[in-house]
Amino acid sequence: MQTPTLQFSKQLAYAFGMMGWSVMINLINVILVYLYLPPENSGLPNLITQVAIFGIFNAIAIITASGRLVDAVYDPLIAQYSDRSENKKGRRIPLMKRAIIPSFIFCCLVFYPLKVDESTANIVWLVIMLIGFYVSSTTYIIPYNALLPELAPTSQDKVRLATWQSIGYVIGIGISSNTFNLTDSLQIAFNITSRIVALQYSVFLMALLAVFFMSITVFAIDEKKYCISKPSTVPLRQALRQALSNKQFLLFIVADFSYFIAVTLIVSGLMYFLTVLLGLPEAMGNKLMMTMVLISFLFYPVVNYVSKKTGKKIVVIFSFALLSIAFLEVYFLGKSSINAQIQIYSLIGLAAIPLASLNILPNAILAEIIEKDTLDTNANKEGIYFAVRYFFVKIAQTFGIALFAMLLLYGKDPGNDFGIRLNGLLGFVLCVLAGIIFTRFKEKR
Repeated sequence: MQTPTLQFSKQLAYAFGMMGWSVMINLINVILVYLYLPPENSGLPNLITQVAIFGIFNAIAIITASGRLVDAVYDPLIAQYSDRSENKKGRRIPLMKRAIIPSFIFCCLVFYPLKVDESTANIVWLVIMLIGFYVSSTTYIIPYNALLPELAPTSQDKVRLATWQSIGYVIGIGISSNTFNLTDSLQIAFNITSRIVALQYSVFLMALLAVFFMSITVFAIDEKKYCISKPSTVPLRQALRQALSNKQFLLFIVADFSYFIAVTLIVSGLMYFLTVLLGLPEAMGNKLMMTMVLISFLFYPVVNYVSKKTGKKIVVIFSFALLSIAFLEVYFLGKSSINAQIQIYSLIGLAAIPLASLNILPNAILAEIIEKDTLDTNANKEGIYFAVRYFFVKIAQTFGIALFAMLLLYGKDPGNDFGIRLNGLLGFVLCVLAGIIFTRFKEKR
């Protein structure tokens, strides 16, 4: 049975789901460490202990790791449930609908500590709220990504839909980056004296906007009309074994893993790069993100054209090389006589180019790997493949946040910033490693 082609309006509706999820996840990625482990010049109170544990760990690293690890274990379970679902309304959309409101609630509560000073109660609260957020947001994003190969039958369709998905993700980053500007505006407009209270209101409004975006996808796309649902009968253990024995998938995962650790370092560190290394205001964060979004958009048509002509593999390897140079630049921020704004804009401009391709092509590559596996095994395991991918993405993000927080032990304040600079060197190494690994990937042209 032939399904109708996904028209342009539905492709946009699909992108809105990623946009909403991106807003929420980047509120966590950008603000969490900065809120709970603030530099001295931020105007924010210390909410949890900053004492090193065993000399190398700090509380925020352990907290974020615990939340992510629980979520990572949950990934294959929700993927298998989605793959095997026989719901009359579809395997993916009904699950996504149920996940939106819990994601919103937990996203907000992460930023509402029990006490506005250093407290053990805040640690316990943060662990529970993070686990709740990661589990509920996973219940949305795993089925969402599993829709991609079902909605886009050809390779060109997959790249096109992955491009819209990427646009949604990048716009979500841009929207969430306005949180500190919104905080400033709320403080002025409503005479809010507490910085943390104004920030909490901002997060609430941003998360509410994310709910609206995520809802567009689930109400605009009729899964039964555009997808041929064939519930998987493969047991979870066997499905995982089949996915993990796929050599091309493993090469993809290892390179992807290194990339996401590196990206998490730069996202988590942006506010520190601005305020500590360069002495610039927090509110500049949104200008930088919007600059990155605009530059990325300019290169999206280029990525689609070049990947079609040369193949996706070459573009991905080149992008890793370019991103490694951007990370190396982080180490030298604030060390030269060049204007601070020129330094940070050049960093963002350079990073935006490879991010354009690395936000588009991996999902298209994975969709093709899944398509080949479906033909080889005659079993639909889209959810399992995306779950395994996101399991490693989340482990990578956990490592990224934990490593970033741990390196801050070696300096996170003006005049004592070596820990922040070390993250630039680590990102450089990881991007080089990812590029080298991906050279072994065999692309089917």
